[in-house]
Amino acid sequence: MTADFAGLPGGALVVGGSGGIGRCVAEMLLERGARVAVTHRTRPSQVGEASYAVDLNDRREVGRVVDQAVADLRGLHTVVHAAGPHVPMVHLSRVDPDAMADQLAGDAAGFFAVAHAALPALRASAGSLVAVTTAATARFPVRDGLSSAPKAAVEAMVRALAVEEGRFGVRVNAVGPGMLTDGMAERLISTGELDEEALEITRRNIPLRRFGSATDIAEAVCFLASPRARFISGQKLDVDGGYSA
Repeated sequence: MTADFAGLPGGALVVGGSGGIGRCVAEMLLERGARVAVTHRTRPSQVGEASYAVDLNDRREVGRVVDQAVADLRGLHTVVHAAGPHVPMVHLSRVDPDAMADQLAGDAAGFFAVAHAALPALRASAGSLVAVTTAATARFPVRDGLSSAPKAAVEAMVRALAVEEGRFGVRVNAVGPGMLTDGMAERLISTGELDEEALEITRRNIPLRRFGSATDIAEAVCFLASPRARFISGQKLDVDGGYSA
């Protein structure tokens, strides 16, 4: 067990810390020595020192919550953006433009609101920002455009922020989950949007012939956030069993 975050000033804020991936990230950060606070939309999390309710579409409220986390943790060395609503798998031709606009607002504009509010604290600590996106921006699975298009915008901002904020010592990276047994993929399976035939086809498209887990994603996130990745910035690490190779 590593203690990568022990002794670092301030703490870590996990946005979306009550979801499958976000909760696992928050727990792993705690295990590795970080003080942790999380945000949630409807389900408070029991992980960490505080769980703040926030709707990412309310940009002013996002700023208030980030400021509260900075005050409660006495600074931030890490911010992880792992928020995201359930996104149905549907062909883009069947996506209503308003639905795409809402998704862009929730994903891309929501991420930017978090990043913008957190930058002063991350500059002060020469800290790290990690966005959880998707492997679908590297290899597109049919019917995933409603999810992958907004996440592509997030990844563009990750690169831009890495370039612009590096002068302050701030590192910005992304992790792209592939098909998992938990998180959003679990919801797609449980709702029947992915039937057994589709799951088998998906497995055959993954070189490792199996699905990953939230723990696999948390390992990548915590590595990129840690001082061990101190010379890594502006990168995206796909954790997808080789799907995007």
